[in-house]
Amino acid sequence: MQAVTLENDRKFMGLTITQVDAFTDRPFSGNPAAVCILSETRSDEWMQSVAAEMNLSETAFLLPQEDGFDLRWFTPAVEVDLCGHATLASAHVLWSQGHLPEAQTARFHTRSGILTAAKQGDWIQLNFPAIASTAAQVKPELVSALGVAIANVCQNSLGYLVEVAAAAAVRQLSPNFGRCKALGVHGVIVTSMGEGDYDFVSRFFAPAMGIDEDPVTGSAHCALGPYWRDRLQKTEFLAYQASRRGGVVKVRCEGERVLLGGQAVTVMQCELLG
Repeated sequence: MQAVTLENDRKFMGLTITQVDAFTDRPFSGNPAAVCILSETRSDEWMQSVAAEMNLSETAFLLPQEDGFDLRWFTPAVEVDLCGHATLASAHVLWSQGHLPEAQTARFHTRSGILTAAKQGDWIQLNFPAIASTAAQVKPELVSALGVAIANVCQNSLGYLVEVAAAAAVRQLSPNFGRCKALGVHGVIVTSMGEGDYDFVSRFFAPAMGIDEDPVTGSAHCALGPYWRDRLQKTEFLAYQASRRGGVVKVRCEGERVLLGGQAVTVMQCELLG
């Protein structure tokens, strides 16, 4: 048994995990993600265990391919189909650690199709699929879970998209996470028109996925962009996700795609031993 354990330890030694704060230009804000670049295929169970050990909203696993990288995202509890901030973090790691030239577009094979990231000065632009929302009824259990008056509600593949009256209501929101989890959806986006430089603000709650509140959510902005495009009759936005950590997202709607702009900073690296 000891020999097997030592062999497994040697197998994983030298595998680096990088923690990146995404959608921010300074450490300890934005949304942290762990990024692990693999040299060979690992099991789903192993990746889920590593994600649980990292205990961040997302851990990204990249496996090099001839024309890019396979990319998968895991919360501490489940694998997800789309994640913006961990994709942003992955592209940042590829360029900053020399896996790709900065002038080369990062190309990712994912559950949501081919995604790309391009470096634009200090910013990174992601090309993601737009997420359409459809009108829904305001349910009493949703009001009870959020504890706020709802101006409008839609549903999409992420769950509910809820508009409230003002940015202050978004910032002050204190949901009941147990009731949110019982809603039977992946998550709840809460948004309002913005203030100051921001066109809109938002927060994202996903206790059903093991994340009470996600600090800055790229995938949510794939739904928020089309929603506010229709509401404000414009296609480009500067958005703020008003979690405790907070983060800034540039959003541009282009047909069935949404271009998301963000910054990223590396905060730590570790070596996986077993």
